[in-house]
Amino acid sequence: MVYSVVVISLKVAIAASALCLLIGIPLARLMAHRRGFPFRILRVITSLPLILPPTVVGWFLLTVFSSRRPVGQWLESIGFPLVFDWKGAALAAFAGSLPMFLGPVVTAFESVDPNLPAFARTLGLSRIRVFLKVTLPLAAPGIWSGLALAFARSLGDFGASLVVAGNIPQSTQTLSMAIYDAIHDSNESAAWGLIAVSVAIAVAALLIADRQGRRTW
Repeated sequence: MVYSVVVISLKVAIAASALCLLIGIPLARLMAHRRGFPFRILRVITSLPLILPPTVVGWFLLTVFSSRRPVGQWLESIGFPLVFDWKGAALAAFAGSLPMFLGPVVTAFESVDPNLPAFARTLGLSRIRVFLKVTLPLAAPGIWSGLALAFARSLGDFGASLVVAGNIPQSTQTLSMAIYDAIHDSNESAAWGLIAVSVAIAVAALLIADRQGRRTW
């Protein structure tokens, strides 16, 4: 049981972290240095999962991606269901971890000296190449920090994932759900064992991210 729980938890956390990189980096770049009203609204929206009850976030995702809704029906028709599937847990974990990712990444982009990308542009580099070759490497320590926080947050997601994916053994049950079951069943030895595994994975992820972030300087 422990093996399947760890594998599912890692799949969920890795998928959620990948979504943070794919969506969060462009979003953070868009939000950096911008203080207009539309961007303040965007900051508020992306921060909502931090203050809303996780069950509310899960219920919203369940409502949108349910098989009774057009989006959910379409996803099921192409063989990519989210509800009561580990991929739904990954989506829920992504929603909860995105604000954790955006914080340090937005700060990292804002800390990049604007003169450096401007100088690179005078050398004939396109905006995309300047971003990939200059801005992104300079912001890499913040990105690694955000990624570590997102991974750790995804690994421990419970409420939203439970609403969207359920607590199905060997299918959608993650470490946090298994720990809850062990505590509910008064199985202290199993609970402590699962907690130890969860802490070990989270600490390893944070140490790796810290090491990689230091290498980029």
